[in-house]
Amino acid sequence: MSVAAIRHLSRDPVMKPLIKRVGPVQMAADKRSPYEALVRAIAHQQLHGRAAEMILGRFVALFPTPFPQPADVLNTRDDALRACGFSGSKVAAIRDISAKTLDGVVPTRRVASRLSDEDLIERLTQIRGVGRWTVEMLLIFCLGRPDILPVDDFGVREGYRLIHGLEEQPKPRALAAIGEAWAPFRSTAAWYLWRAADEGKKIKPV
Repeated sequence: MSVAAIRHLSRDPVMKPLIKRVGPVQMAADKRSPYEALVRAIAHQQLHGRAAEMILGRFVALFPTPFPQPADVLNTRDDALRACGFSGSKVAAIRDISAKTLDGVVPTRRVASRLSDEDLIERLTQIRGVGRWTVEMLLIFCLGRPDILPVDDFGVREGYRLIHGLEEQPKPRALAAIGEAWAPFRSTAAWYLWRAADEGKKIKPV
């Protein structure tokens, strides 16, 4: 993210020392398609990262392409997909992602680049198993959108709680209002709040 983002967020007297302590942002958008990013997000839901990657490895190995194509997924039996380690609900979600990719609901990166954040959220949350948080992760980490604040994210709210010394996390609506001051660099703010939550995990209770 830009120097302008750091300068803007450093106007917040509580964010400034966090930014100084953590250092430069280490976040770059990947080059995956929205389709692949969504399938991977479904695989990771409610699983440890290593377990999800093992399941994805078996899934990818079923097909000759670098990543399974939507039509190939739709032509694969449920039992073959379940054998990779996917639950029945995840198989249904991956099938829906595949179908909606072929229908054009899930856009290519080129089409996505012309759509607003809210347009993408509205389109992609039509998909089974895909909620607003999942799309927000895609917007930040796949498409590199600079002004996304995932207020439903536990880590973001926990990071805010910790740096402000609060007993309870802010409610999503309250954090959304607070975060307006961080626009148009709310994705960078979220990244620093995640780092604050990570710091909190390392502090052992007395």
